[in-house]
Amino acid sequence: MQKRTTTRAVLAAVVLGAALVAVPIGSSSVAQAGVSAPVGDVGKFKQTFKENFHTSAAANGPFARTYANAWQPYPDGTSGIYSSSSQVSARDGVMRVALDGAHGTAGTFGTPNGAWSHVGGKFSVRARAEGGTGNGAAFMVWPSSNVWSDGEIDFPEGNFESTPMAFQHSMTPGREASATSISTGVSWRKWHTYSVEWIPGRSVTYLVDGKVLRTVTVDVPTTPHRYMFQVGNWGQSGHLDIDWVSTYAYVG
Repeated sequence: MQKRTTTRAVLAAVVLGAALVAVPIGSSSVAQAGVSAPVGDVGKFKQTFKENFHTSAAANGPFARTYANAWQPYPDGTSGIYSSSSQVSARDGVMRVALDGAHGTAGTFGTPNGAWSHVGGKFSVRARAEGGTGNGAAFMVWPSSNVWSDGEIDFPEGNFESTPMAFQHSMTPGREASATSISTGVSWRKWHTYSVEWIPGRSVTYLVDGKVLRTVTVDVPTTPHRYMFQVGNWGQSGHLDIDWVSTYAYVG
């Protein structure tokens, strides 16, 4: 997404979050919002968390209280970019992230304790963007150590007017900005389900709507990570809508 290289300095100052980074499958199998997350284990992955955002909650307090066991936002004012409390609400079965060109949003999915300790797993989100041209989103599996060379997995990532991408970053210190990139060929403007399947030290597989894009076997993390997303404080007005999110543990 835009300003990808300008916010690595944010990382050094933010203990709770990653820097704002930032990028053909068929159409989404379901065209509307309010669809429930899948329930149950998937192969070698045991479902540990899911959130459907079925309870409506306003911004500026109610959302944070209602979803305290599902969403861990950056503190308001972090790095002069993020104001999650005023930008995030839930209605019509979606987590609705307001884009206004002045306030960004960032945070981690999961419980206050369990969100930070994923070593391998599957991470899925069903999302779309409305408007927000010039802005973009980065969903990522980010090291809880905040050490970039512990491995950064971004999916989906990119400006909303472009196709979402996957980026798997180098784990060689000093070369972390280098990444394997994978295009989805789909549009942010339509509902799609994006999944990462991470087997520690072995592979990372990227899927859209259940279809495999590619499996990468280099620069595969082995340490605790968290599943999170960020949008910037620039671009046109609009919304990023998140229908549901689910995480799974790798059980081998």
